[in-house]
Amino acid sequence: MKRKYSPARLRDAGQGYLFMSPALFVLLLFVIGPILYAIFLSFNDVQLLGGTSYKFVAFENFAKILDDTRAKIALWNTFKYVVIVVPCQTILALILAATLNAGLKGEKLFRIVYFLPTLTSSAVLTLIFMWMYNQNGLINNLLSMIGLPTYNWMGDPAVALNAIMIMNIWSTAPFFMVIYLAALQDVPDSLYEAAELDGAGPIKKFWYITVPNLRPVTSFVVIMGIIGTFQLFDQSYIFSGGSGGPNNSTLTVVLLIYQYAFKNFGTMGYAAALAFALALVILVATLLQRKFSKEESLY
Repeated sequence: MKRKYSPARLRDAGQGYLFMSPALFVLLLFVIGPILYAIFLSFNDVQLLGGTSYKFVAFENFAKILDDTRAKIALWNTFKYVVIVVPCQTILALILAATLNAGLKGEKLFRIVYFLPTLTSSAVLTLIFMWMYNQNGLINNLLSMIGLPTYNWMGDPAVALNAIMIMNIWSTAPFFMVIYLAALQDVPDSLYEAAELDGAGPIKKFWYITVPNLRPVTSFVVIMGIIGTFQLFDQSYIFSGGSGGPNNSTLTVVLLIYQYAFKNFGTMGYAAALAFALALVILVATLLQRKFSKEESLY
């Protein structure tokens, strides 16, 4: 049966789209438009200096990725960063939230102190840690005081990426802690009371009650962490002065895209292909995480 639209219904729909038109225009101009343009660039050899020109090259830009040594290094660095940072920041955020939710004295003060790193600008935070990571800086002085070995945090390729990881885990965990803390308020107290009657201690209550009930929130935290860590750029850029050094040890995919796009304008199409490939990697990683989290089983 064909659906009929009365003039009044069409008028109401038209008014609705008229009211939405500013938001739709902004969405099209600043979100959908750039995405479509980036996809278009990824299939072209783009020349921006001395006149703009486009030459369709099909999948040549994507084929170059397989032969690009720096792209492989950047992908490996980013992958290693994601695999280490996401679990660490998730576990730390959960532990901090559970500690604050336990009703300790001075809970409000600890909430403020824990959340302060999240309020600090990423660039400022990186500069502070660069000062702390200096060979004669705070961290090395503390390590030497307790008899532990010191490191060349910013100049040693084996340590530089780990230094960024430590900084990011410390700065991002409090944000996810707040999310966990809000979710903990919805866990019924009756479950903990029943567990106490059965003789369960704090560790068993945390493992068998808190963790399963927070599984949907953990799925959200992990997905947000994956997206955020794959897009690592500013810390790596400031840390290495935009080079990704030392010896490409802090080179990430987004930093590599920046270098190809804005330091060598003749490779804008290749940079767009890298960005498109990174978007696909993030999409696949997110879908796999959702598949294995089995969060729907709680409902």
